[in-house]
Amino acid sequence: MKRMTRHLSLWMLLATALLAWQTAMARELPDFTELVDQAAPGVVNISTSRMVERQASPFGEFGGQEIPEIFRHFFGDRFPVPPGGAPGRSEERQSLGSGFIIDEAGYIMTNAHVVEGADEILVRLNDRRELEAELIGADTKTDVALLKVDADGLPALTLADSDDLRVGEWVAAIGSPFGFDHSVTAGIVSAIDRTLPRDAYVPFIQTDVAINPGNSGGPLFNLDGEVVGINSQIFTRSGGFMGLSFAIPINVALDVADQLRDDGRVSRGWLGVMIQPVSRDLAESFGMDNTEGALIADLDPEGPAAQGGLQAGDVILEVNGEAVESSSTLPRLIGRVSPGSDVELTLLRDGERREETVTVGDWPDSQGGTATGQGEEPAPARLGIAVAPLEDAERRELGIEGGVRVREVDPRGTAAQAGIRAGDILVSIDQSAVENPDQLAELVTGLPDDRAIPVRLYRDGRSLFVALRLSRG
Repeated sequence: MKRMTRHLSLWMLLATALLAWQTAMARELPDFTELVDQAAPGVVNISTSRMVERQASPFGEFGGQEIPEIFRHFFGDRFPVPPGGAPGRSEERQSLGSGFIIDEAGYIMTNAHVVEGADEILVRLNDRRELEAELIGADTKTDVALLKVDADGLPALTLADSDDLRVGEWVAAIGSPFGFDHSVTAGIVSAIDRTLPRDAYVPFIQTDVAINPGNSGGPLFNLDGEVVGINSQIFTRSGGFMGLSFAIPINVALDVADQLRDDGRVSRGWLGVMIQPVSRDLAESFGMDNTEGALIADLDPEGPAAQGGLQAGDVILEVNGEAVESSSTLPRLIGRVSPGSDVELTLLRDGERREETVTVGDWPDSQGGTATGQGEEPAPARLGIAVAPLEDAERRELGIEGGVRVREVDPRGTAAQAGIRAGDILVSIDQSAVENPDQLAELVTGLPDDRAIPVRLYRDGRSLFVALRLSRG
């Protein structure tokens, strides 16, 4: 009996200790109730509509009767329309998103993709008022849009300095996923300064906060209830949340919004260069100790970089003293420089660091280029390629004085291993310009076989570098 009592007492002691530990751990977790009470009034639901022309059914209206069930089974309520099918009635398409008030005078921030193509934008406030919004402007490169509603004294949210955000910090989102107003989700900052494909100008905040369709454009908060970002997109294979959410830092978004409000457009710096990452082999070929920096593969001959003395093959290491950690860093650093301003660039050229001052230009609307060629002459077997001279017209089109076209590539050769393809235009090798097939043969003969060699190419109208490593023999 005494032993049983002793065991019972021990279990009660352990249970009490466990409960105390759980209570202490619970106190360590953040409480978002005050944040939600404070911030929710400044979060809005955004609905948009646009009129689209609906194609008429190729089966007609069946005399005004219902669509036969056999067709409904296969096609639903919409039938396929053959080419040249007659247009039918206009219909309204709607989409939902989120936004937040940044100024009590009625300015609201959201994503550009939320309001893209909208004929009408309606904003529903926390007090259930619905107001029609005017689109002040939208910037697709950063996915930021600024709206204005005709109202005063609105509950504007407090904006944080997103540069102070740290990985591991608790954050929360309020939005309208799938149309469920003012849903709250929370998590931590997983990473900062993320670069996503086709989004070179945004250093995204990555979180594990649950974000779903309808959350787009809504605010991301820190524990002080301040907005640190705009929830913009997710990484998913299922169409729903998978633990990877991305938000636009509020500092970036606010700069865009200020320009949209003041000028109706966004100006961002432009160098006129085509860049690529520095691989390990390229770093070795340029005599670099690491793979940091942005390699200039090509320049617009009329662009700011070319006018400022930059060259293809330069590696940009710093912008105004700030390190270019990777090629994806450069567009952001230059993009935030006001057009017309001077920027100090630290370069690596021919193995030596140097400083260049370039006057940054304004981003143009479009760029492009094409290239074609004919003819064939053999090149040194050491590379495993056959090349052809370029016509004068091709050189003028590409803005180059020399170069040869790669006609054939031995799949087992050195060039193939470096990624050189048939159709590429070989412009330089080991920092020496290639003028013609005969001169290329001379250059290749003198190349060392104990290190990687930089080779500059034109491919599909674009310039890039590859690293060629020659074998002995």
